[in-house]
Amino acid sequence: MNETTMKPLAGKKPVTRRSFLQRSAGAALGMGAWTALSADRVIGANEKVNVAVIGCGGRARYILRMMLAETDANCVCLCDLSDQRLDKMWDFIQPAQSVKPRFEKDYRKVLDAPDIDAVIVATQDNWHAPLTIMACQAGKDVYVEKPHSYCMWESGLMVEAAAKYKRIVQVGTQNRSAEYNHQAREIVQSGKLGKIGLVKVFNLKKGSSFKLGEPGTQPKDFDWDRWLGRAAWRPYHQQIWQGGWHKNWEYCGGDLTDDSIHQVDLALMIMGDPGLPKSVRALGGRYIYKGDDAEVPDVLNVAWDFGSFVMAFDMTQYPTYMEKTANELRKSRNRVPDWSLNATRIEIYGQDLLMILGRHGGGLSIVKASNQIVDKIYGQPGDTKHYRDFIECVKNRKQPNADVAVAHASNLVAHMGNIAHRIGNVSMNYDAKTNTFDNPAANAMIKATYRKGYEISDKV
Repeated sequence: MNETTMKPLAGKKPVTRRSFLQRSAGAALGMGAWTALSADRVIGANEKVNVAVIGCGGRARYILRMMLAETDANCVCLCDLSDQRLDKMWDFIQPAQSVKPRFEKDYRKVLDAPDIDAVIVATQDNWHAPLTIMACQAGKDVYVEKPHSYCMWESGLMVEAAAKYKRIVQVGTQNRSAEYNHQAREIVQSGKLGKIGLVKVFNLKKGSSFKLGEPGTQPKDFDWDRWLGRAAWRPYHQQIWQGGWHKNWEYCGGDLTDDSIHQVDLALMIMGDPGLPKSVRALGGRYIYKGDDAEVPDVLNVAWDFGSFVMAFDMTQYPTYMEKTANELRKSRNRVPDWSLNATRIEIYGQDLLMILGRHGGGLSIVKASNQIVDKIYGQPGDTKHYRDFIECVKNRKQPNADVAVAHASNLVAHMGNIAHRIGNVSMNYDAKTNTFDNPAANAMIKATYRKGYEISDKV
């Protein structure tokens, strides 16, 4: 990606309203000039926002049900390659919506539908960027799950597409909508902790060995080729489709982009969204579960130099005693966790005080010498507020809390860590102006490889 594609295009005229679909480069994907069928619709303050979901797995079911129950959203369409998942989604959301949405298996019908205002993209990672870009071209606003792109190059195109087509694109890093996190940011930015030189981010989770096992039988009418998307062709395997893709580089960025990106993004938000680092270094590998079928590391250590501070990240996929913040603590209004074995904490080391922060609720503690807690802020998860923020922004056209242009930095930071690990656990410098490393092997991974028929045009 060159510098021009990293910069959002502003001030462009909106695309015209038409009733047909045009295709150009990347014809099989439809990555050409989608017509803005719903871009001109003005949604009233008391009117429902018509949403569709593309990708009806477990995470999508949770998002949609909460969005229907807590916001002015109305689901008119569900889209998935699996009939079984479509049925499961409908069963799951019925307590929140009585009218059955129509079912689709072809995303192009969703993007071409004039009655859809916004799309929830909750597929596997390979499809996040292309669907978001096409939805913007089609005049749809987008809620896209994290990580919002498979590679660094795609993230820049998504920022550009959202700006060019004047679309709301909210990324599913919901910590940005939690009130206690905004309070944490204010404390840090006030200077109360003193000068900060080190931020530590943890995602120290349990894990297990991964075995592919038997490939199973491909479901009838399931389009495996389309599910793979840009990824290299391989025969159908039930374990890959049903969650095992999280263990393979061809479909994801490992736990750094899958789960840890929540803490990485939150840490950068609290530090004032400092932009991109000037260097990155990594160590890691598969140390505990050697010889199984997973490619992604079970231990990973990454450090980024932001000029005024270093952010260090530690990830594991094995210690049985580490625990995420318990649900009762996430929702508590008078307790914070015991941080010592908390798997997903953030530590911000000021010259005078230490801040320890939980994600998805749990609040924060401020600590001084002799481990004395001088302040606590209790905090609840930001999920509901995040969904409300998206739907409200669809109506009022304001920038959402996790706008893709803001989430772009944390997305790139995570991908940078993976690249440094994958090319040999190296240390390298990064130039944000040109989006390049001082390492040819790393530069070759900024943009992914795209299978024929699933290319993404660099012209959004």
